[in-house]
Amino acid sequence: MLVNSEQIISALIETIQMVAFSLLFSTILGLPLGILLVVTRKGHLLQNLPFFTVMNGIINVFRSVPFIILLVAMIPVTRLIVGTSIGTAAAVVPLVFYCGPYIARLVENSLLEVDPGVIEAAEAMGATPGQIIFKFLIPEALSSLVLALTIATIGLVGASAMAGAVGGGGIGDLAITYGYQRFDTVTMIITVLILIVMVQGLQSLGNIAAKKIRRR
Repeated sequence: MLVNSEQIISALIETIQMVAFSLLFSTILGLPLGILLVVTRKGHLLQNLPFFTVMNGIINVFRSVPFIILLVAMIPVTRLIVGTSIGTAAAVVPLVFYCGPYIARLVENSLLEVDPGVIEAAEAMGATPGQIIFKFLIPEALSSLVLALTIATIGLVGASAMAGAVGGGGIGDLAITYGYQRFDTVTMIITVLILIVMVQGLQSLGNIAAKKIRRR
């Protein structure tokens, strides 16, 4: 039985839902973590070496685990949170734990690129640490942060396709169920093309947004 257009559209919608919700929760988790990793490091605004060391280690642990292993290892946690380990909603949980620390690292790198002179000037004007973070540090790094989130989104597209290996739904599930297990070459080609178009579109949008921010 060949895959039909309705199944392809349904799988695409599932992938978009997985990526959208995972990106939202991953950003909510990763953005503040990335900021804290910067401002609590040695010699920065809110230096706190014990906190920095612990958080840095935890993020490194999650970043070290391949997604397919994390996906399987987190099945008990996924069942606890959403009540099942199969389907689109279940795939969001490991995707967040995978992408959240990744976004934290990307945010950290973006903020560290900001000229230290900007922070020194803000401190000279009497700005509080909170004001320096939200009125100087983040605005200066905004263009880089947009590109960082673009990279994270593209990573989520790839990871969401991988989630199909354990029944996560979406394009990956369609490719494995029909393209691989049923030797349907046409379906495999279609799913690959869809993923390529998604990635190219996301990268182009990210580049355009970052360029507009830089011109302001």
